[in-house]
Amino acid sequence: MQFLVIGYDGTDDKAPERRLAVREAHLAGVTKMKEEGKAVFGVAILDEREQMIGSVLVVDFPSRADVDAWLGNEPYVTGGVWRKIEVLPARVPPMFAK
Repeated sequence: MQFLVIGYDGTDDKAPERRLAVREAHLAGVTKMKEEGKAVFGVAILDEREQMIGSVLVVDFPSRADVDAWLGNEPYVTGGVWRKIEVLPARVPPMFAK
């Protein structure tokens, strides 16, 4: 089942620093998930200055519990980057899949 994951970064002065500190680990994890068929696509959310302030991922896991298990180890979660997370069931239509 596919899920839309929206992670919003903290808004404090240290938020960009936290993001950069774990960004490589986050990208490595998402790359592995893409190879395993668990990550469909993702984008960074930007503010009006084009600074990263969050992320959107479409992931494919058997259940919401599996999404939550992944989030429990996601560097942007464990590193305190994402301060608000929304998870919604979703479906990518065939024209956008692949």
